[in-house]
Amino acid sequence: MERHQKLFKTKCSQENYQKLLALNNPALFDFVGEYVQLCNPASVFVRSDSAEDAQYIRDKAKELGEEKQLNIDGHTVHFDGPTDQGRDKQNTKFLLSKSENLGSDINSIVREKGLSEIQALLKGIMSGKEMFVLFLCLGPVNSDFSIYAVQLTDSAYVAHSEDILYRSAYEAFKKKGAEIEFFKFVHSAGKLENSVSKNIDKRRVYIDLSENIAWTTNSQYAGNTVGLKKLALRLAINKASKENWLAEHMFVMGVGGAKNRKTYFTGAFPSACGKTSTCMVEEESIVGDDIAYLRKKNGKVFAVNVERGIFGIIRDVNPQNDPLIWQALTSPGEVIFSNVLVKDRIPYWLDDGKKHPENSTIFPHPNARYTIRLKTLKNCDPKLENPEGVEVKGIIYGGRDSDAWPSVFESFDWNHGVITIAASLESETTAATLGKQGVRKFNPMANLDFLSIPIRRYIQNHLQFVKDLAHPPTIFGVNYFLRDENGNYLSAIEDKRVWLKWMELRVHKEIEAIESPIGFLPRYEDLKRLFKQVLGKDYSERDYQKEFTLRIDANLAKVERIIEIYKTKIPDAPKILFEILEEQKRRLNAARRVNRPY
Repeated sequence: MERHQKLFKTKCSQENYQKLLALNNPALFDFVGEYVQLCNPASVFVRSDSAEDAQYIRDKAKELGEEKQLNIDGHTVHFDGPTDQGRDKQNTKFLLSKSENLGSDINSIVREKGLSEIQALLKGIMSGKEMFVLFLCLGPVNSDFSIYAVQLTDSAYVAHSEDILYRSAYEAFKKKGAEIEFFKFVHSAGKLENSVSKNIDKRRVYIDLSENIAWTTNSQYAGNTVGLKKLALRLAINKASKENWLAEHMFVMGVGGAKNRKTYFTGAFPSACGKTSTCMVEEESIVGDDIAYLRKKNGKVFAVNVERGIFGIIRDVNPQNDPLIWQALTSPGEVIFSNVLVKDRIPYWLDDGKKHPENSTIFPHPNARYTIRLKTLKNCDPKLENPEGVEVKGIIYGGRDSDAWPSVFESFDWNHGVITIAASLESETTAATLGKQGVRKFNPMANLDFLSIPIRRYIQNHLQFVKDLAHPPTIFGVNYFLRDENGNYLSAIEDKRVWLKWMELRVHKEIEAIESPIGFLPRYEDLKRLFKQVLGKDYSERDYQKEFTLRIDANLAKVERIIEIYKTKIPDAPKILFEILEEQKRRLNAARRVNRPY
């Protein structure tokens, strides 16, 4: 503190100086001091856990024009620049030494060059602005899962978003003092023009795993700038790899069972494959929609939601598809809309079920978003803030697959599930994606974009994770996009409610299943009963046969495709991966020879 004392006194009010001083952490003072010196803000605001500090940031976002008030109390809207409304994959890079290699799929830059570039971009970038210093926690505070973080930003919108999405942890920093370890994030929106980042050509998102720090310049879009989101996921995957736990791109939800039983599942789905709609099923409970940490304790697996809020795509949210989210977005309370259409202080978005203003030349962006706290949802699980987490009994992986996987199935065991479901996950491109429709994108564990370790090690970590567990979670595959010979979907939107109930029963071994070459399939009599109980409708044997008669040729083609991907792109993948995939191939070929449909 002594080294930076004069600087902090110059930049901070007496109150903010005292808040910083109270933390008694030399490493923290060095971090904040370095970037106050480099970025040269006009002032520094230190965010404590108080309601007054939270209100200061909300008011500042509107005062600076980063957010505008809407017609419902607590609702505001933020606009990013027209070329700053999505994650910048091209300019998101890891800083690595020349000897480090994370794999060909991971974008990187030589550390010395990257540091020099980012330091030059940050020099004086906050002149005339206020720097917000935020103390936050990934996961519940004071938990075995907790990872603490400090975000420096000159954007009140980013600070406001962080406040909704993550737990405030100033008091935890104060209590732990110098012993606390923390992830570090530095962000500047850069020069603004009409309240949006001007110098998009200087947009950079750089990550240094060796120092657990990420920098973002010349961007406002939350996917690039809210450090605790996907930037922190990359840091956490690296940390988890060293410490034998898992940081995953997963929801956490509770599924109701017999005698008021609640069974918790996690689930990973690539974009547009049903992740949010699964964890937001109305009669079940949601712990989290996006990122989970999984740890072992007393021979069991537990998970927490890293976040306490949702930064969600708003497209298709309407009273029919997402009644719970719709209610939160149309009721008083803290909500930030971003990149929607606004007319007379009323927000509109694509497929919202509302009549849009006539003769409008402005349209909502397909990646328009909403930011809310989970506790505003009626189905928010009461264990959201439980420091122990929730016990995970099942893990669900879902892709967009028109011709191979059935609607729901269960792996034979943990290794089989990790290899043939999780590490074989694919998603077909849709008409909403630029380029050719129907192209399969390989996306192991739905986490490929955020890996900070080689795929080989990532898969090995999953295999090793349960080595000492007698009863690891059951792994399931789901596919809501299977089509018939005429191109019609075989699974209705609401059918996932039945698949969840079937998986819940299978976890507890309360129903039998049919053994097939790819895993266990549901029996017709069980689904017939569940469709009647859950949806009040008849499920015909003809529909069952269409959905669960195994498509052997398509599944063989998938296995061969995955083997080829690993042989050509990840030849150093664990040997067991190729062994398990070859075993699946042999089972499918044997079934084809005897013409067994399952």
